[in-house]
Amino acid sequence: MKNKYRILKIAITVIILGFLLSFSLKRFSGQTITDNKISVKMNEKTPVYFIDEKDIKEIVKKENPSGKVGELNIPALEKKINSLPAVDSANIYLNLNGKLNLDIKQRVPVFRLNREGKDFYVDEKGVEFPISRTYSHPCMLVTGNVKPDEYKKLAELVGKIDKDDFSKKYFIGISKNKDDYSLLTSEGNYRVEIGDLDNIEFKVKGFKTFVEKYLVYQDPQKYNMISVKYQNQIVTTLNPYFKENDSILKAGNKELAKAPAPVAEKKTETRPKPAEAKKSGSSSSKPKESTKPKATRPKETKKAAEKKPAAKPKAKVKIE
Repeated sequence: MKNKYRILKIAITVIILGFLLSFSLKRFSGQTITDNKISVKMNEKTPVYFIDEKDIKEIVKKENPSGKVGELNIPALEKKINSLPAVDSANIYLNLNGKLNLDIKQRVPVFRLNREGKDFYVDEKGVEFPISRTYSHPCMLVTGNVKPDEYKKLAELVGKIDKDDFSKKYFIGISKNKDDYSLLTSEGNYRVEIGDLDNIEFKVKGFKTFVEKYLVYQDPQKYNMISVKYQNQIVTTLNPYFKENDSILKAGNKELAKAPAPVAEKKTETRPKPAEAKKSGSSSSKPKESTKPKATRPKETKKAAEKKPAAKPKAKVKIE
């Protein structure tokens, strides 16, 4: 018996609600939908302005030229607004007092992609949509031949960069060359090569360690590239236009120019040998006078020995 009474109560409630609904629809079906009776709400967390309330009201007027509530096709209007490129979702309904409510969520760009000379936005779901002529949203710029199946991973990478204070300070853009991605930095002219989009947190952590323990003591202009795409190692490429790097290259060229110098020194060492031979010959021919020449000739040899080493630095200066 109790179940029968419950079923009866539910049936009576449904009949009463249906009667009230039909009565309200008949009552307001002849009324016109004015601007005061159109409520537009934008429900996205990050404010964007690709479309505004004025644009939505114009679409409502085009879809319902008569402006009467009874002639408004809500499913068709909802489909029309959902087809807008910048709209993520739209929910439209009428109140019993004849007020039209439109709850709209716009797409929020995660990054702006420049591919083959064309620009468009990509949201967190990996959906691309065109840029607006009236509004430009500030977001990460990505360049290169990025494939659509990489959009979602790339959006996750940009999201992690935006949430981390260190990454947000250093990285201002992303570029793709062939199959390798690189992060563009705000300091210096170097780029951070990360390779693919896997293990991003580990790669960014490695770059952060390199910055804190080494790069803070260096001029950021010194490097052209810092690669963290290899496991457990960081590879750096010097900037050839940096003055200190240029001096290092010049010093290396000078060292190469000095390479034949030892050959010239060996030639100068062989010169004293004929003089020694002459001394031995002269001493054997004049044994009595050997004491006098021995006192004088060693002095000459000392002078020659003193003069000959002086010629050596002259040869080095020429080589430099």
